[in-house]
Amino acid sequence: MELTKKQRFYRILLLGLLSAIGPFSIDMYLPGFPAIAADLHASVDQVSYSLSSFFVGICAGQMLCGPLLDRFGRKRPLYVGLALYVVASLGCAVAGSIEALIGFRFLQALGGCVGMVAPRAIVRDTFPVSENAKVFSMLILVIGVSPIIAPSAGSFVVTAFGWHAVFLVLALVTALLLVAVFFFLPESKPLDPSFSLKPKPILSNFMLVLKEPQFYTYAFTGAIASAGLYAYLSGSPFVFMELFKVSEQHYSLVFAIIAIGLITSSQLNNLLLKNYTSEQIIRWALRTQAVVGLLLAIGTVTHLLELYSTIFLLFLFLSCQGFSFPNASALSMAPFSKEAGSASALMGAIQMGLGAIASAAVGWFFNGTALPMTAVMAGCALTSLVVLGFGRKQIAYKTAWADVEEQAFDLIERY
Repeated sequence: MELTKKQRFYRILLLGLLSAIGPFSIDMYLPGFPAIAADLHASVDQVSYSLSSFFVGICAGQMLCGPLLDRFGRKRPLYVGLALYVVASLGCAVAGSIEALIGFRFLQALGGCVGMVAPRAIVRDTFPVSENAKVFSMLILVIGVSPIIAPSAGSFVVTAFGWHAVFLVLALVTALLLVAVFFFLPESKPLDPSFSLKPKPILSNFMLVLKEPQFYTYAFTGAIASAGLYAYLSGSPFVFMELFKVSEQHYSLVFAIIAIGLITSSQLNNLLLKNYTSEQIIRWALRTQAVVGLLLAIGTVTHLLELYSTIFLLFLFLSCQGFSFPNASALSMAPFSKEAGSASALMGAIQMGLGAIASAAVGWFFNGTALPMTAVMAGCALTSLVVLGFGRKQIAYKTAWADVEEQAFDLIERY
């Protein structure tokens, strides 16, 4: 049944709001880091572990969501996931220790990750293939705008009502989305009892994907590069609000300005693709990001960076992310059709897993300066460039062998 224009609008809006649960969960409580640290008798770097635990939960949850959505349809996993998210958010709001907050953030991520995975599957189920790219771009736009809105909203809530209220707002909004899913989102895929949830076939699909050189090259290249973004998310509250003495309100403004670079570059990427290949764009972006990362780290060590130069370099660093990650994602998924679901889930898990490590590393190496954040960011950019160079050799090697095998088969058939 073809959707009317009104139905299409509300369907995409609801899917976009579901997709924004993850970004809002990450960005909205960042301005509250100092208040959380003071209230729970912890340091800001200890509070950043709650961000790391969220990334770990998202990573593990995505691996579970894909098979569950194929087995039980789209809505049942959404009900369970969103309900878990609401309960965990209430737990975050009443957490009396940093350990409790870290644990509830993990559960919050396990529930919230269904909002990241299910919309992509529902788009494939509901809309014609020719329109999927357009619909996905609209969902991505919502996710891209979230880093601008969420910190500002979080700053207002923290200032007016305290950090506990941030999690109450997230719980309330997600509860409303759960109601909207129940009443306004039709089931797009029926329950499939034939789909196996046994570990062996699921792991076999993942291993098949991992053996493909083009997948592991670009999936790890994009994930390692984007891990620099998570290092920034983890370290920026301390750097700006503690070192540079930026207020919570001004921090949300700085966060929004830097996020604009990411959004703008992702839109410019579409224009560049008219004249350049994804391989060319990602090489240029990673080289630039590596240089900017080194400037950030060197500037921190030499104490040459002040507030505005730090903002400028961070703007450039994350703008490169807008070019590298979309192209890396497209290139890593290109070899797959039947295994696209497994590839998508695995790519998301790798991204969030490495993001969690980078986020935690900022806390591990905390020394009261901006160096842990800037050094991890520089390390991520340089490592992704090395992985790309190594991986491209593996892709070329496999392509060469495939050509040799094809020529051999042609000779056998000829003679």
